[in-house]
Amino acid sequence: MTLDIRITHPNVPEVAALIRSHAGYCEAVTPAGSCHYFTGAKLDDPSVTLWGAWRGDSLLGIGALQRLSDMAGEVKSMHTLATARGAGVGRALLQAIIAKAHEIGLSSLSLETGSNAAFAPARALYERFGFVTCPPFGSYTEDANSTYYTLALAKD
Repeated sequence: MTLDIRITHPNVPEVAALIRSHAGYCEAVTPAGSCHYFTGAKLDDPSVTLWGAWRGDSLLGIGALQRLSDMAGEVKSMHTLATARGAGVGRALLQAIIAKAHEIGLSSLSLETGSNAAFAPARALYERFGFVTCPPFGSYTEDANSTYYTLALAKD
């Protein structure tokens, strides 16, 4: 069965559960004060587009794009169900986010993720897509527990 990537809402029960799982994961592996995940309320904002990755009736992952300005966006809330990790869910979600960023004319995407070993697969995914490390952006500040990335988007 193929993966179905579609826009969703944080109040969908399966999505809300995965958002809570993402928060719990971040809090379990990241020191207090260094977690930057979005809650369901923050994902329910006009500046945010949220996708779910579904296989049949099962939600396997989520990812979001927050528009920061006319030219810049941020990848937020990337999380894959533990049992689906390594199956291409994150890759498919990131492809959807990048495609939307191109569609709405953004020139760059940025993101923050953890710097410890638990986030190594996420960092590897972002680097495979061409994201490069950068200084903190927006309201982020220097934090040894965070790695910041940016991706310049080519204009068509």
